[in-house]
Amino acid sequence: MNPLLRALAALLLCCAHALAWAAATITIVNGDPPGVGFNDASPVAPVGGNTGTTLGIQRLNAFQAAASKWGATLNSSVPIRVLATWDALPCTDTAAVLGSAGALEVFADFPGAPQRHAWFGKAETNKLIGFDADPDTPDIRARFNVNLGQPGCFTGSPFYLGLDNQHGPNTDLVTVLLHEFAHGLGFQTYTDDQSGELLAGIPSIWDYFLLDTSTGKTWKDMNNAERAASAVKSGKLVWSGVQVTNAAQIVLNAGTPILTILSPPGLAGVIQVGTAAFGPPLSTPGLTGEVMPVVDTPPDLGLACTPLSAVNALAVKGKIALLDRGVCTFVVKVRNVQDAGAIGAIVVDNVAGAPPPGLGGSDPRIVIPAVRITLEDGLALKQAIAGRTRTHSGLFANLGVNLGVRAGTDPLGRVLMYAPRPNQPGSSVSHYDTSATPNQLMEPAINADLRHEVQPPFDLTLPLLQDIGW
Repeated sequence: MNPLLRALAALLLCCAHALAWAAATITIVNGDPPGVGFNDASPVAPVGGNTGTTLGIQRLNAFQAAASKWGATLNSSVPIRVLATWDALPCTDTAAVLGSAGALEVFADFPGAPQRHAWFGKAETNKLIGFDADPDTPDIRARFNVNLGQPGCFTGSPFYLGLDNQHGPNTDLVTVLLHEFAHGLGFQTYTDDQSGELLAGIPSIWDYFLLDTSTGKTWKDMNNAERAASAVKSGKLVWSGVQVTNAAQIVLNAGTPILTILSPPGLAGVIQVGTAAFGPPLSTPGLTGEVMPVVDTPPDLGLACTPLSAVNALAVKGKIALLDRGVCTFVVKVRNVQDAGAIGAIVVDNVAGAPPPGLGGSDPRIVIPAVRITLEDGLALKQAIAGRTRTHSGLFANLGVNLGVRAGTDPLGRVLMYAPRPNQPGSSVSHYDTSATPNQLMEPAINADLRHEVQPPFDLTLPLLQDIGW
């Protein structure tokens, strides 16, 4: 261990704030200099159950509330120490790093390890061995954005420091803390998700449960290139742990919006979709029809930004129209194909990436369902119907909701992990997929409707920690 870090940890422990519960003790170690972060003496009024009268104390109270939640949830006889500071993290008026946290040390092949040849974070290691493996080093390092709400950093929208989750348009600090503390407790892989390289040649305990359904391999059994490729297979990367799979049956909603290709046989299967904010929601048994493309822009695009020509109108009448993103809004495109007689619309993205985002916009006159698919999937559909006639393609599909698949799982009930294309360092792999419904604490973004919950029947964070040995 670095001697300077050792000395810093020993010094900071003198001003630690601890809370104890029957299940676990979590200690917040104040690493801020005088006048900064937890030590900011700016006067503030109590808010949402947070009785602090200075900005620093209110911040500390929020940290202690999150620590209390996790402390009452986990089981460990060894105190968990979180070295926390408020720092100037990357930020603009439209995007900000709210905070980050992770294990300061990892351990493998210790006595009593539930899995040999696997890295475990320090807090979990301590729980499993029953003592602190390195008393001189805190277990978790946490940093949070001290500038949030200041000019140029979500101007006027600071963290909400109340403890009641009534955050309105602001970001709820307790929710962010619950999320980041979970990473520090082990909700992450220590393998490089971009290069696929293992830490010191040893997989994380995470990698024993991270399964690529397209290859049937877990990350521990892949080489570096296979892991790097797997990290961007949206919809194909799942968590195979029993605790999470079982809990998903009571946490996640039944029914996943989906595009099912029925024929030709060689193309049959399911395709991820982004749903529309306008028009009727997808339902079951859904809408089945023949898919026909609009072609109105050289060389082979169908933008549908103006009323359809007679040829295109004839092609899509009574069919599901296949369109391309670009130039005009989604509602204009869908309204134009609806006016031409289409019964549904599929919009193909114009940039590579997955999963497909939703379709934004509003128009109460739209009465047909619409979805977005990825550029890759769109090109595959176009190739399959390249030999079509003017009125028939032979490609039949269903736009609907598969009630046999829960929102955020694969057809076998395994929870999907976040594997976007392109890779998003710091977010990819170590979060649940954004398709989970209701929204989950450990998705890559903090959603406004999250509860201060970490376990079923509301949330899947604790079951994953239990899968890896907590």
